[in-house]
Amino acid sequence: MPARIPLNSNFSSCRNRFRIPRVARTTRLLRVCAGGFLAFGLVAAADARDVIIHAGTLIDGISATPREHMSIVLHDDKIVAVEAGFQSRPGAEIIDLTNATVMPGFIDCHVHISAKLPSRSNATEDWLTHSDIDRAFDGALFARQMLQQGFTSARDVGGGDETVAVRDAIEAHKIIGPRLWVSLEPLGPTAGHGDPHSGLDRDLSHKGWDNGLVDSPEQARLRVREHKRRGANLIKMMPSGGIASTGDDPRQQLMTDEEMRVVVETAHSLGLKVAAHIYPAGAIESAVRAGVDSVEHGSFATAQTFALMKAHGTYLVPTLTVYDVFYATARDHPELLTPGTAVKEMANDLLPKKNLALALKSGIKIAYGTDIGEGDHAMEFGLLIANGMGAMQAIFAATRDAAELIGAPEQIGSIQAGRYADIVATSGNPLHDSKQFGHVDFVMKGGVVYKINGAATAAKE
Repeated sequence: MPARIPLNSNFSSCRNRFRIPRVARTTRLLRVCAGGFLAFGLVAAADARDVIIHAGTLIDGISATPREHMSIVLHDDKIVAVEAGFQSRPGAEIIDLTNATVMPGFIDCHVHISAKLPSRSNATEDWLTHSDIDRAFDGALFARQMLQQGFTSARDVGGGDETVAVRDAIEAHKIIGPRLWVSLEPLGPTAGHGDPHSGLDRDLSHKGWDNGLVDSPEQARLRVREHKRRGANLIKMMPSGGIASTGDDPRQQLMTDEEMRVVVETAHSLGLKVAAHIYPAGAIESAVRAGVDSVEHGSFATAQTFALMKAHGTYLVPTLTVYDVFYATARDHPELLTPGTAVKEMANDLLPKKNLALALKSGIKIAYGTDIGEGDHAMEFGLLIANGMGAMQAIFAATRDAAELIGAPEQIGSIQAGRYADIVATSGNPLHDSKQFGHVDFVMKGGVVYKINGAATAAKE
């Protein structure tokens, strides 16, 4: 007997049977309304029929003006039409979200899908004692959690072969998770933020540790080509020091201008975008001139820096979430962080939030990113809004603008014809209550419902 999930009073009761047309290539999720309950089960696939979502309030990721009483028509895994009023068609199934606010699936542009929360494990010990296979299993778990939070797509900026494995398993319908665009090991110099040997006995080693080290332009070119061969969708580089590392200074540029130029030139020639982890203004400006697509963090940027970014169309991904997460750990459990991290975190925690106002004033493009794997990916919404961003702009940052940064605006990021049916809903209006972002009640990815009334469905890949 299939699992039964009661309807929440925040959503209207079913008016007839409806089903989602595609779980995998040979199965379909059937959802049957019976006596106020939704029954979920897998049935053999037949010819796909239309599904219509009745949206009480629609925020489509295109217009800054929400629309009331709209219908979203789906066929298989795509949106085929968005129409005014609550429409019906012969044979079409209805998903009734007339009491909900409906939005495009959220996109997190800065995740580390296999990363545990710093408060839950010792970072150095975990790095030394866990294999890529361990991290792949962690990634599979955290990917499922992300999807349940309403994040139907994500960009992983700094992993390894385990990250590629998680992405490929999701695409092959072996596990459940968001659509993933992944980089591999971040490119950066010896003794930089991305050098995992820093702070450890020099005899300690691990397969793959050197795959991101770059100490010359030619080495940079080779690394980019290797990462492309290994399955990267984009390249991440670390031109400056960082916070969660030993022995490097986040205020120093560590890669040369020429190394950055070669990374970008090679990546773009292979059709790969480049994300750059950078803190100091001078290093950001060098990276922008080199042609990077996004600046991650950008904590010490100035008005001049943001003006240059705007002129080049460079995105900022502020990642305010990670500062709150690491600050709490640095304050309460500094022993869990890599040596030196707690001191750097306590010294630099507030600047990224203060700098967001300057970024907003400059008019640069901003995309949503958290810099976490495990944890609450919706936390960034509240932080962005609390530090000066409007609620609608925050939605755009996590939908339309994030899709543009990833390079997939024709696939994801908005509710319009031709896009994947990646759709989320909340029972309240997040434009009026930012806490709603953390209480997504309905999640659909590619036409498959994974959450309804706040509960996971029995949908399987």
